Amino acid sequence: MLYNFPKIELHLHIDCSLSFQFVKKYVPDITLKEYQEVYNTPVNCCSLNDYLACAQAAILLMQTKEQIIDATLDVIHQLENDQVIYAELRFAPLQHLTKGLTPEEVVEASLEAVNSYTGPVKVNLILCTLRHFTKEQSNLTADLVIKYATKGVVGLDLAADEAGYGLENHQAAFTKINTYGLNCTAHAGEARGAESVMETLSILGVKRIGHGIRSVEDLELIENLKRNDIHLEICPTSNHITHVFPAGKEYPINQLLKNRISFGINTDGRAISNVTLADEYCWLEETKGWDINDMFYVNDKALHAAFISDQEKESIQKILNEGFKPFIDSLS
Repeated sequence: MLYNFPKIELHLHIDCSLSFQFVKKYVPDITLKEYQEVYNTPVNCCSLNDYLACAQAAILLMQTKEQIIDATLDVIHQLENDQVIYAELRFAPLQHLTKGLTPEEVVEASLEAVNSYTGPVKVNLILCTLRHFTKEQSNLTADLVIKYATKGVVGLDLAADEAGYGLENHQAAFTKINTYGLNCTAHAGEARGAESVMETLSILGVKRIGHGIRSVEDLELIENLKRNDIHLEICPTSNHITHVFPAGKEYPINQLLKNRISFGINTDGRAISNVTLADEYCWLEETKGWDINDMFYVNDKALHAAFISDQEKESIQKILNEGFKPFIDSLS
């Protein structure tokens, strides 16, 4: 099967997705081999923290306005090549201040890139606070979401070391976002199990869960996700690399499909995971027996869960339906 149908991607970190071409612009002497050793996940990666550590070199290359604009456009062009029609890109603005930019200037630089792009991919931004951040840092990130909510920032995310840090420093920020009627998601059910997903839903009031694959460990949670239409942002290759689940038959994604949970397929970090969505769908077909109807299901559910208006969803839905129609028709 060719995997050039239209796709939706809701869970993608800019700083984990920088291409060789982008890096070479700012590190001219770097070779492809050196790029792969530094910006792709090392072979001995064995945990989420190892994966996160791989992003540090990329973050150092996103400290000026020009770099942030270029990095955002770099990822958007990767999406275009992968036939993505709608994406929500995320990053933590407070990690990009070492060369004097203010948090506002960081967000505005990324938005400038989004607004300058005129191709077929519709893009919005999600701003991340991180598990190890202070309450003040999380509140500041929430304030940025509120400030730019009508300019292309569509939500708040909580990312990073799920197992090492609790939610205490972040509850106020998420309460603020919910009070303003804005959107939020949070990483859970990745480095910790189903109890982390339940805790995150209860304390942060999120509409989506980043990863969440370990929700399958609790049948009551599965029913809760279904009942409340909570969307899981599933990232198969990332989960394999971080040893959340092995890459073989045990990966429980078909349990989500069987239970008709709302979930989508995402790359998490295109550079670190060294993967495209086409690669993910190829793996799902070859390893999990997915067909085109399954692939349409997850893209349709992802669009339904996107942090955009119903009117925007309707226009993108038409593109999605028309793009999948030849593939589905070929089966009849």
